[in-house]
Order: sequence, then C-alpha cells, then structure tokens
Amino acid sequence: MHNNTRTCKELLKEYQEKGSSGYSSKKLHFLLDGGDNRDVYNITAPFEWKGERFLAGRVEARDSEHAEVVFFRETKDGYIPAEGCPVLKLQDPFVAKIGGELVAGGVEIFPDPDKPEALCWRTVFYRGRDIRKLDLFAKGPDRMKDLRLAELADGRILVAVRPQGEIGGRGKIGFTVIENLDGLNEEAIGRAQIRQDQFIEEEWGGCNEMHLLPDGRIGVLSHIACFDEAGDRHYYSSSFIYQPEEGTVTPMKLLAVRADFEPGPAKRPDLKDVIFSGGLVRRNDGTAELYCGVSDAEAHMRVIKDPFQNNDENAR
Repeated sequence: MHNNTRTCKELLKEYQEKGSSGYSSKKLHFLLDGGDNRDVYNITAPFEWKGERFLAGRVEARDSEHAEVVFFRETKDGYIPAEGCPVLKLQDPFVAKIGGELVAGGVEIFPDPDKPEALCWRTVFYRGRDIRKLDLFAKGPDRMKDLRLAELADGRILVAVRPQGEIGGRGKIGFTVIENLDGLNEEAIGRAQIRQDQFIEEEWGGCNEMHLLPDGRIGVLSHIACFDEAGDRHYYSSSFIYQPEEGTVTPMKLLAVRADFEPGPAKRPDLKDVIFSGGLVRRNDGTAELYCGVSDAEAHMRVIKDPFQNNDENAR
C-alpha cells in the first residue's frame, strides 16, 4: 500500500466534511413495452449519434442476473426503447465515440468453465457507424469488467482495464494505449500498467467513462467500493485525472454517495448503499450531469460540480 492511498472511509469523511457539491437529483423513468416491469439501472449518460439522442441501460428482472442492454430515447413521459436498435444480452453498458464510429459494450455472463454451476464474465465490444447496425469486434479476458475506451488527442486509443486476482486483487485500474480499434485484444489489454496507489488490498474500483480534456489529459469517471463487517457492499461515485504522456494520476475524490439520491428499492439488502457511475454530461456552466445506477434497481441523475473543470491537483 502506498502512503497516499486513501480508503473508502477516508474519502467518505472528506466528502462529508466538504459538503455535497450536488445541486439537484431526480429518478429517471423508463417505459418498457407493455407489461414489462423489469428494472432499468446502470445506465450510460445520454449521447448524441447522427442527430439523435440515446441512453443505454441495463434491463433486468429484480430476481435475476440475466440482463439485456437496451438503447432508449427520451420522451416527455420518460425513456422508451429506441426503434430498430439492437438489444444486447449484456450487463452494465458503456459507449464511446472513436474514429467516427460508435463503440458500445457491456459485460457478458456465461457458465464458468471450471465450475459449471457458477457464472463467469467478460467485457465485449460492438462497433458501427450506424447505431442500428453494430457488429461484435472484440472480447476482453475472462473475469474482467470495467474495460473502457477513449480517443486521445492524437487519434490513438486509451484503454482502461481492471484485472482481478493475482495482478489486481479485488480490482485495480490500469491503462494502455493502442493504435486503433483493430488492436483491441487480450494481448494489448495484458500490457496495461496497473496502478498500485489507488486502492488498499481490501477495497476495489474501476473506470466507468473517460473524457478527453482540452489539455490532452483524461478525466476519469470511476467508482470505489468496499465491504463492511456484515458483508454488505458500499459503492461510491468517484473521479480522477490521468496524464497519458507521464502516466500520472491526480488523487481520487468522491462525487456522490447513495444518500445523495432519492430513496428507493434495492435489488438485495446488501446493495442498499450502492451507486454505479454510468456517465457524465459536462455542461458549459461549470456543472455536470452524473448518471448512476442506484442500489442495482433504479437509474438516477444528479447535477454536480464538474469534476474536470480547472482541476490542477498534484498528480502522482
């Protein structure tokens, strides 16, 4: 453990002492096709594609882990499934725009080859110039979630990874750079430099979304998580800034906690204090819209101070 690694407890204390930087929050409403009462959570931020505005969400029955990723569009009554868009058998969607293409992906679950009664998982990626025609083009290593992509200022692609186990413990963030989407494969992912200074061994986290900033640095929307003595999970929304040329990061800070959002149901009792950062829409007034999955059962949006504006904290 590094001396400057901060725990969930320390980050939470700092966040509570500063006072929330949020301005307002609201629950998002989804209108699935007739009679479909599944939950929608762990959403992306809304994004524009070819003049249309979409949002992707994890759609899942309360008592199941078998999810679908659905693309929605916003109406005055709520979000409805977008006509003609693919429905992907994945969890926890993400999107990125790279080289004029839309990249969308999520977590695929499948029977564990070592324990057929258990599930294994991997991150898969689709691409296309038309959101209604996306093709599978890459798969990450087994047992790795939170793989994310961002186009750098020079056109190359930054890949955020999150190994677990021997290399990453419960989950650590790493980065590597590839020349183009065709170079996204397990070998390239395996070359990532894993950071050892962001999480203590008992805790974990991951990258949720990356934003290219005007100075070439990357604003990283992330999460940090831990278990308590009862075995309940605690997930917090966080952020930091990564300098690709030097491989340095600014200290992680919290952006939001479950108590910042409206009360609501949880998928299971141990998930009450969980928010999963989905995406960030940066606005021109110094604020940003933070889109989150909440308690693995709902989707909410909170307006917060833009974490990537005028952020010059010392990198390490």
